[in-house]
Amino acid sequence: MSGPRFVAFAGSWSQPSKTRFLVEEAASRAVARFGGSAHVFDIADLGPGFGALRQPQDGAHVRHLDAFLAADALIVASPVYKGSYTGLFKHFLDLIEPAALAGKPVLLAATGGGDRHALVIEHQLRPVFGFFEAHTLATGLYVSSADFGAGGLASEAVSARLDRAVEQFAAHLPQDHPAPLRAVG
Repeated sequence: MSGPRFVAFAGSWSQPSKTRFLVEEAASRAVARFGGSAHVFDIADLGPGFGALRQPQDGAHVRHLDAFLAADALIVASPVYKGSYTGLFKHFLDLIEPAALAGKPVLLAATGGGDRHALVIEHQLRPVFGFFEAHTLATGLYVSSADFGAGGLASEAVSARLDRAVEQFAAHLPQDHPAPLRAVG
């Protein structure tokens, strides 16, 4: 087995962006922990006509959408915009058939300027992925601007939370080696 296929999607148009950095970091940690591969993309990678797209036929959006649907596990994040995920993030999700994500493990994350939008994961992201019947991991990750430094994540608490979230994929990914049996004493 070559390992799980992780796909990380940042619902940000900006390049570079804190949201893109966050999903890249999550994907890197997931591959380091479980092996496999990661495909990372953001809204800008979907092309300039993406916002007007009704049905993907060809082009970059099809390649990224196909990778998203074929993933064994997803990492999704959006910057908070007016208290919710971005419109183009939702537009990407609108192109997905309702049953396509059923049972798929999803790490939810969001970025914002301050802590006042920290519940966006619980009030916005978790319900939309619940509609798809995806299995959202228990630990979501909200990262504010203050949690980033020049070299990436500056907050040890956020870094530890990210590791905890990534570890939660273990219950949903195929296991190459069974866990050792423990003696009952």
